[in-house]
Amino acid sequence: MAVVNHTAKSEQQSGKKAAWLAVLFLVIAGFGLFYVKWWPYYEKSLLAAHTHSIGTSILGDPGKSASFSWDGTFQYVIAYFQAVWKAAVLGILLGSLVQVLLPSAWLLKVLGKTSFGSTVIAGASAIPGMMCTCCAAPIAVGLRKKQVSTPAALAFWIGNPMLNPATLIFMAFVLSWKFTLLRIVAGLIMTFGVSWLAGRLVKNEQPVDIRQFEPDAGENNGSFFLRWGKAAGNMILYLVPAYLLSVVVLSAARFWLFPAFGLHAGNSITAVILLALAGMLFVIPTAAEIPIVQTMMAFGLGTGPASALLVTLPAISLPSLIMVGRSFSKQTLLFVAASCVVIGIAAGLCGMFF
Repeated sequence: MAVVNHTAKSEQQSGKKAAWLAVLFLVIAGFGLFYVKWWPYYEKSLLAAHTHSIGTSILGDPGKSASFSWDGTFQYVIAYFQAVWKAAVLGILLGSLVQVLLPSAWLLKVLGKTSFGSTVIAGASAIPGMMCTCCAAPIAVGLRKKQVSTPAALAFWIGNPMLNPATLIFMAFVLSWKFTLLRIVAGLIMTFGVSWLAGRLVKNEQPVDIRQFEPDAGENNGSFFLRWGKAAGNMILYLVPAYLLSVVVLSAARFWLFPAFGLHAGNSITAVILLALAGMLFVIPTAAEIPIVQTMMAFGLGTGPASALLVTLPAISLPSLIMVGRSFSKQTLLFVAASCVVIGIAAGLCGMFF
């Protein structure tokens, strides 16, 4: 009897500790998101409502940036990192804290399954994050290290940029309800449909049996700061260099990814296909697709290619694919990238009728 009581008391204490750790994570996440995302986006939504604009295109004037230059390349790199560095730091912070604060058993009960239900929960939990694909990538990596299932981790990663409520509000004020509705539909398909289908492709992944699950030996052992430092250090070491380099490469390649011909192609199917592919590869800050499309349409881009960009630019990017490359199989990421392009093309074809 004494042994049973001791075991029950130990489990109760362990449950209380887990609850406090989860609360601590939510407090840190809430404060960080309020400072980096929620409050700035509230102010920007007021700007969008009054001026029907949220700023100039980060790509610059299409008429003046049609040819390659190193000066233009590094101007974009600087502008990009000025826009995202706070969110990038927050993403690494939360991605590392996921590994040391959130108990694996808790996560696996909800997100460890390959079911559509786990995918929906993960995608819905991404909505308050409002992060771009690259800033959400470290959190997706952290979730995978905690053995969260492939479809759930993908839904969280893709849902951050695609179901961002602030971006949808900006889009409604700056562009139109038609573009906004199209983006919502595409976002739902990518976040929940593509993520779940991608999980079906992972033949070797089996859902973790929570009854037989045993956390890593070091999960609750040792100093918290040592465990967190190790998790954060690994993320910085493996994610940041590849992130920086790929952004520079894409910044140089943007002169070919977004050629001037697209501005004069109107609603051609060729422009829809090429810009859907370019949008999937290219990297932008949160909501930057809105002023990009607004500016390009002012220079003659048709509603079809514009719709393709509104779907593919925020969804994923080459840098974010590289960042999560060790957390998902190559087949999974190829499927996600191809699906993004296909959905972008479908959105572009629908947008041709706006």
